[in-house]
Amino acid sequence: MTPEGVFIRNPDKLYIGGEWVAPLSGESIEVVNPVSEEVIARVAAAGDADMERAVAAARQAFDHGPWPTTPPAERGKVLMAMAAILEKRVPEIAKAWCAQIGGLTTRSEGMQMGSVMGLRGIAALGESFPWTETKKGQMVDTAVIVREPVGVVVGIAPWNAPFGIMLNKVAYALIAGNTIVMKPSPETPLEAYIIAEAAEEAGLPPGVINLVPADREASDHLIHSRDIDKVSFTGSSAAGMHIASVCGAKMTRATFELGGKSAAIVRDDFPIEDAANILGNTITMLSGQICAMLSRAIVTKDRHDELAEAIAKVMKGVKIGDPADPETQLGPLAMKRQLERVEMYIEEGKKSGADLVTGGGRPAHLNKGYFIEPTLFANVDNQSRIAQEEIFGPVLCLIPAEDEEDAIRIANESNYGLNGAVMTGDAQAAYDVARRVRTGVVGQNGMRMEFGMPFGGFKQSGIGREGGEEGLWPYVETKTILLDAAPAVF
Repeated sequence: MTPEGVFIRNPDKLYIGGEWVAPLSGESIEVVNPVSEEVIARVAAAGDADMERAVAAARQAFDHGPWPTTPPAERGKVLMAMAAILEKRVPEIAKAWCAQIGGLTTRSEGMQMGSVMGLRGIAALGESFPWTETKKGQMVDTAVIVREPVGVVVGIAPWNAPFGIMLNKVAYALIAGNTIVMKPSPETPLEAYIIAEAAEEAGLPPGVINLVPADREASDHLIHSRDIDKVSFTGSSAAGMHIASVCGAKMTRATFELGGKSAAIVRDDFPIEDAANILGNTITMLSGQICAMLSRAIVTKDRHDELAEAIAKVMKGVKIGDPADPETQLGPLAMKRQLERVEMYIEEGKKSGADLVTGGGRPAHLNKGYFIEPTLFANVDNQSRIAQEEIFGPVLCLIPAEDEEDAIRIANESNYGLNGAVMTGDAQAAYDVARRVRTGVVGQNGMRMEFGMPFGGFKQSGIGREGGEEGLWPYVETKTILLDAAPAVF
């Protein structure tokens, strides 16, 4: 069972060792549409034994298959073939995303196409990455530095951007010569099926890529396996900390792109109306369900009330409704538990003493679906829960500061450090402030994204980077070979 316009050949099966196989668990996962609250897809659910089958297939393919020793440039050609296949299926992938989490149709195809372009960029690293380097040594004639695949990778992707994030993990793993086990979120498994079908069509050897959708218990069994060499996880900081502890106990390599509570510092030179338009329209993107979301805004006290009023005006003008309507600006939250989480934080905000300027409830004109109004709290204490914890919904906290120095202090007063922004017309000032904020990415005048560049976080926002050449380094091991003479062939 799949949504209309999404054509998956074997939704009732797992992809293990180059074959579509029935799950040994005998179980399935139901996917619920957040607009209709109805089941729109049903796929196979992997159990513990299925996880062991997938890891064994990936281990066999890495230890004895041709993929790890295939020249990187040849691996890149296979990934380019996958990209061509996936590009043709972008409309289908877009429909899957909208059906599963209620994403806006006006943004979906462009988002998925951007992910395919990212795959092509990673595939090109087969030609440009420094896979081998030679250096003259002090104690030996020649040192050869080689970058080899780390081994069996487990890729775990979240539900908010399931295609792009999983494809990124698959691309980096494969260009490096690794094998991979894909574990998509149970809320959004469909994109990983399409990736597996593209890999099969492109001719990847059996076991190089495997697919095991699963709920939490079987997923935990997967990461405990001693036959895996690396975990790449994108998701909540709480889940990331658990996975890190499991990996640490057996020295499994791991990278994490986790949560955020990113701050936008509004400098005094930046117009109030412009800041309001950026902040009020950013917090509604994907219903606020973006790890890099600018969910805190910091402004000097004498401009606070004016900015609060201007943001509220923008939020009140946002059209909430069916994500298939091209006029809609804010769709539903992705699932019922997410709606309940956001409502809990709104109640916490009211108790904290912050001012609820606008929003805070479900839209009066919608009696079905997981919808919530864009919500603004002003005069927020940066030590309160709504300012310190990731809400993952369209809730913005406006925090007053004494001056720019105080604003930087407030921005850094967080356990997170994923993203940030400096609102100013002065690029030098934006750079100077950005250098002082402890976060992985900082954009001038908005939530800026550049997917070919390194992306990741400080502190509890993660370990490692994805994007660009830096994104490949966590998928390779560096080996130093010390020789009495330079080899003729590398």
